[in-house]
Amino acid sequence: MNYISTRGNAQSVSASQAVINGIAPDGGLYVPESFPALDLDFDRLKDLSYQEIANEIFSAFFTDYTEEEIAAIVAGSYGEQWDDDTIVPIHQEGNKFYLELFHGPTIAFKDIALQALPRLLSTAAKKHGLKSKLLILAATSGDTGTAAMAGFGDVPGTEIVVFYPEVGVSEIQKQQMITEAAKNAHVIAITGNFDDAQTAVKTLFADDELGKELAAGKFQFSSANSINIGRLIPQIVYYIYGYAQLVKSGAIKAGDEIDIVVPTGNFGNIMASYYASRIGLPVREFIVASNENNVLTDFFNTGVYDRKRPFTVSTSPAMDILVSSNLERLLYFASDATEVANYMEDLTEKGSYTVSPEVRENLAKFKAGFASNEEVAATIKEVFEDTHYLLDPHTAVARFVAPSFDDGTVQLIASTASPFKFPQTVLEVLGESAKHERVALDQLALISGVPVPEQVAKLFTKEVRHTLVIDPEEIKETLKETIL
Repeated sequence: MNYISTRGNAQSVSASQAVINGIAPDGGLYVPESFPALDLDFDRLKDLSYQEIANEIFSAFFTDYTEEEIAAIVAGSYGEQWDDDTIVPIHQEGNKFYLELFHGPTIAFKDIALQALPRLLSTAAKKHGLKSKLLILAATSGDTGTAAMAGFGDVPGTEIVVFYPEVGVSEIQKQQMITEAAKNAHVIAITGNFDDAQTAVKTLFADDELGKELAAGKFQFSSANSINIGRLIPQIVYYIYGYAQLVKSGAIKAGDEIDIVVPTGNFGNIMASYYASRIGLPVREFIVASNENNVLTDFFNTGVYDRKRPFTVSTSPAMDILVSSNLERLLYFASDATEVANYMEDLTEKGSYTVSPEVRENLAKFKAGFASNEEVAATIKEVFEDTHYLLDPHTAVARFVAPSFDDGTVQLIASTASPFKFPQTVLEVLGESAKHERVALDQLALISGVPVPEQVAKLFTKEVRHTLVIDPEEIKETLKETIL
């Protein structure tokens, strides 16, 4: 299987080369040239482990990796670093099933892909005989950076540089980043918001002069953001596994359609569920749940994508995004490369674009809604009082939006982070307070009866190692000073 650019002006490449490149030379994102033909027999898959299903999906999409390479990548990615043997357990609330994606090293869903990506990259580097170090750049709204460093930390042949917004990440997220001890990790705060960080990182990838300077210094760019196809493919697995477990439990029969409900900002997580549907996952509707930065809600309801709007720092910071990069991949499958290139040009130059009626029709399975901070708080409180199940603010966004599209169909909700990643926010919702997140962790454990996850229990005793704060326009020179 080869991968092509969403914008149509780059050569097709193998899976391993797409993983190394991160982004296509024409600025587009890599997508499969065609989807693999898989026999998704859920009566068989229901009895397979997460790792066994991952082997099948990885092998189907990463076709120039050997069987032995795939097996090693999967085994290394989904092993003892997870606090649940099933990797993604499921919690039921009526016809809603929470797919718990937060049992990895940084207690957020990004771990699932970012445990695999470093292994995919290092294997690809050997396969292509790369002599240069891979320079991994990541812009983060909170979770990608921590998960990327958990995956890439001290991996030979790599350096990772993470840029995050100075204001808008939770204390836990910030503490995870600024205490990162890996010798190959560099963490830099940027004044402004996530979109400022993401835009700045994208300009680095497109800077030919910088690329030449790095090449002379024996570095080659790659990305840990979800623009990298090596991030997206591993996320397909948990939707297939989740559906298979619903079949196993008797909640559905093989072949029954379900709704997929995803709290999303950069659109990668829900894009993976669309890929899963293209290889056979039966989906009735994809429900896109946004917070107050509801650019995606407006897009799916009107056909107009307009980033020219106030940016809100919300209680669900990983979704505080106005430029949803992975939406470009969906537009490619709903239109064509020429149309996508025009849309992206309009977004850059005008700050908005409007899709054609035909494209809107092709996106009919995507529904969208959003939740305010107040609605998120009320949802966390209501679910906890009714069922004693604790949601983080991101999952609460999805839980609030889900009933608007509930016709009785089983809804699989992507539960993207542990509530212990946002303890002060959750505590306040429950009528409690704490002056520091270190104290809030213990209070939340007492109230919920759930122990503080080991992944964060000792976080605030770690040494702070990264304190640099820069303006977005300083990103290029700072990167050069950091790496070269």
